[in-house]
Amino acid sequence: MSESNRTEKWVRALQPYFAGLDEPPAVVVEGKLSRMVGLTLEAIGCRAAIGDRCELFNNNDERLETEVVGFAGDRLFLMPTGIVRGLAPNARVIPIGGAGEVGVGPGLLGRVIDGAGQPLDGAGALCLEGRWPLYGTPTNPLNRTPIREQLDVGVRSINALLSVGRGQRLGLFAPSGVGKSVLLGMMTRYTDADVIVVGLVGERGREVKEFIDDILGPEGLARSVVVATPADNPPLMRLHGASIATSIAEYFRDQGKHVLLLMDSLTRYAQAQREIALAIGEPPATRGFPPSVFARLPQLVERAGTGIAGCGSITAFYTVLTEEDDNNDPVADAARAILDGHIVLSRKLAERGLYPAVDIEASISRTMPQVAPPKLLELAKRFRHYYALYEQNRDLFNVGAYQRGANPELDAAVDLHAVFDTFLAQNMGDAVDIEAAGVALAEILAVPTDADGAAA
Repeated sequence: MSESNRTEKWVRALQPYFAGLDEPPAVVVEGKLSRMVGLTLEAIGCRAAIGDRCELFNNNDERLETEVVGFAGDRLFLMPTGIVRGLAPNARVIPIGGAGEVGVGPGLLGRVIDGAGQPLDGAGALCLEGRWPLYGTPTNPLNRTPIREQLDVGVRSINALLSVGRGQRLGLFAPSGVGKSVLLGMMTRYTDADVIVVGLVGERGREVKEFIDDILGPEGLARSVVVATPADNPPLMRLHGASIATSIAEYFRDQGKHVLLLMDSLTRYAQAQREIALAIGEPPATRGFPPSVFARLPQLVERAGTGIAGCGSITAFYTVLTEEDDNNDPVADAARAILDGHIVLSRKLAERGLYPAVDIEASISRTMPQVAPPKLLELAKRFRHYYALYEQNRDLFNVGAYQRGANPELDAAVDLHAVFDTFLAQNMGDAVDIEAAGVALAEILAVPTDADGAAA
């Protein structure tokens, strides 16, 4: 064999190795922990991008995973994803790349996972088939399909007076102890949806167990995915819990499914972002909330809704914690501005024993004119008129100043008040579909209906 042939043979044999030399592996530069204040860790000597993960090792070589949430000069600000114990100055900090994806697949149905995407239910490993961006990908608003179909949520007052469109995003504004979780459970059981994704963000650990066992139940859990990040989780995990729930909903939507996303609560999500922002030095702006909080809220909410043609939809309910005597809550104000409507639960109605305690006067569905038939819209308008008229004159009845006959419309409102309360009340175990809700509304307003239950 000639010298040239031998050289050519060796070149061919070494070609794969030459190709590997063209793209050498990236050099990972370790850093060290220089400072820790509260939950904020500062590292120097290493490079990483916002959202990248870093591993810290203490003197016992115990591992703590963190995420880069900010930087200043050559310092990285890290936020832990778990409990911080045993860290000492100069602990090793090793960048390990991005954490911007979550595992998805039909195997998530019936499972309960945490803010890191790991199972909490002890039912074994998750059966996943792909990955999905943790923070989603923006959808061109002109490519979204319009909301034109009414969604049956199984709650009489909502189906008849606050019609929900498939793909709508609504806020559930409620103070504590007025039946918010029970109403969520009713919608979970009775809503006409293919998949239900529940995000329990910042709730008490006891409530997570009770919601799954007592409110959701085995039947509801079978078609649901629950993402639970209780209040004792670090703020970063609470943020991730909301993002993971939304990513899972996006995955099923793009599979052509109609998804119901229940997020409890948007307020705890905002509070988690506030903790992180203040910890890394962002100045407070509105009642202690930094500007990044109000930038994060629409980024999360806009991921829900209808998809492009051929995809499914995400109908989302976000709970917002409020108090009736606090009209300047910045999170509630921001939520009202970016959502497609709001359902308000009233403590006064709950104290009267009226459940679900939906305050019809204060609630609105912005897509109802597009999804409800005109006759139902007219009935709902009449109901609101008489209901508001009675509430506005309640003080007259309390002091005995009301005289029957002085105002025929007020007389009608008084006559209808008792049946209005009966109409609004509903037992947790009862489901009322759209047709039955329309018939009941027509009956209490003494409007004849046709064979299909619509007002004649």
